[in-house]
Amino acid sequence: MAVFIIAEPCIAVKDAGCVEVCPVDCIYEGEDKYYIHPDECIECGACEPECPVDAIFDADSTPPQWANYIQIERDFFTDREGTEAKVKEIMDSLDPTNRPMDRRAGAH
Repeated sequence: MAVFIIAEPCIAVKDAGCVEVCPVDCIYEGEDKYYIHPDECIECGACEPECPVDAIFDADSTPPQWANYIQIERDFFTDREGTEAKVKEIMDSLDPTNRPMDRRAGAH
């Protein structure tokens, strides 16, 4: 098992069920998604089944289309501003009408 990451489905959703079950409080809130601190995660996996949009993955099992989130997750803790800008660009490219839990105004 490897450290867990939170991928694209979390963007603009931010359900927070994962935060509530994390026994070590290693999940941090960003502007548009949550992030799991790679040095604090104890790899227990408690967060994964709590995500209603299936955005949490063991880094070794991350789907190829979201593999870039492994680095995005790490970057958040060393360059928060740059990472937030990158995630905002990704969010702006997503069509909210195809994402039922998207919280952006006018998404539905």
